[in-house]
Amino acid sequence: MELVKDVLPKVSRIVILNKPLNASHAPQIQESEAVAQMLRIRLQVLGIESPDAFESGVQASRRERVEALIVLPDGLFTSHRRRLVDLINGSNLAAVFYNKEFVVTGGLMSYGVSYPALFRRAAYYVDKILKGAKPTDLPVEQPTKFELVVNLKTAKQIGLTIPPLVLMRADKVIQVTRK
Repeated sequence: MELVKDVLPKVSRIVILNKPLNASHAPQIQESEAVAQMLRIRLQVLGIESPDAFESGVQASRRERVEALIVLPDGLFTSHRRRLVDLINGSNLAAVFYNKEFVVTGGLMSYGVSYPALFRRAAYYVDKILKGAKPTDLPVEQPTKFELVVNLKTAKQIGLTIPPLVLMRADKVIQVTRK
């Protein structure tokens, strides 16, 4: 949400797209509501149950004069990312996704865990186990490496200028969208 505020300093309305049956979304929404209150942003939560609801959800967001969307992690969104990105971009909404694949597909921005870092850490655990460590003795770890990816072509298409400070923080800046 702070990233959206950095790109759209006057943002007043943000929608969070979630899948209501995804249990991990409730704490993320609760935390987002607290941040939205601090930033004086009106936050709406839009539950999406199927790809058929994408278009009506994006249209409803535009009618409500929402300026940005935050898409929470879910396989539904990942497996239909091309369609979701096209609908969001077609409505000229800024959107932050959880995975850089959305940005490679044409989404505006993503902020999420670095999968290469997670895989390297998983290899470390596999190595320990193969050398005799008991999996139950190994500590549970949280991700420590996150990456910010920005698509400048999309920003231009939807009429946004990404501030230099955001671009400096970006791990990757995409200037051409792959189809």
